[in-house]
Amino acid sequence: MTELPLQHCFPPVVRPDTRLLLLGSLPGAVSLAQGRYYAHPRNQFWRLASAVIEVDLAERPYEERLEALLDAGIGLWDTVAAARRQGSLDADIRLHAASDLHRLAVDLPELRAIGFNGGTAARIGRDQLGSGHGLHLVDLPSSSPAYTLPFETKRDAWQRLRDYL
Repeated sequence: MTELPLQHCFPPVVRPDTRLLLLGSLPGAVSLAQGRYYAHPRNQFWRLASAVIEVDLAERPYEERLEALLDAGIGLWDTVAAARRQGSLDADIRLHAASDLHRLAVDLPELRAIGFNGGTAARIGRDQLGSGHGLHLVDLPSSSPAYTLPFETKRDAWQRLRDYL
């Protein structure tokens, strides 16, 4: 097991006025290599987030994408701080250490809801948060290309997040 590469999440992208926190599990190989959230070209995250805030993020440079999310009250992070994994699949995550979601939630006074991008993020995040500290916890279909639900179905589920902005 220790021969698997140790992977780490990125720092949270938040501001004190963050109202909605979107949590993935752990960045995939392409994202880790580029040092950017959701960098795989087939990952639908940026298209889904665009539908939520009604701003086209996919065509913007990365830093502008992050700024547009923050301006809309949305932050990003991951439920897994570090884990051993070969490749990018959540099913291959081993020996994970969870991110300190409780501490981040306490540090965000305007936080109203947490959206979990996929089942692994929801399982690990819900285990850590318990009742959610009075937050709305929203399970979302994964933006990963490995989760083959049609885009329109994912988009419809993600648009529920507008209620928390």
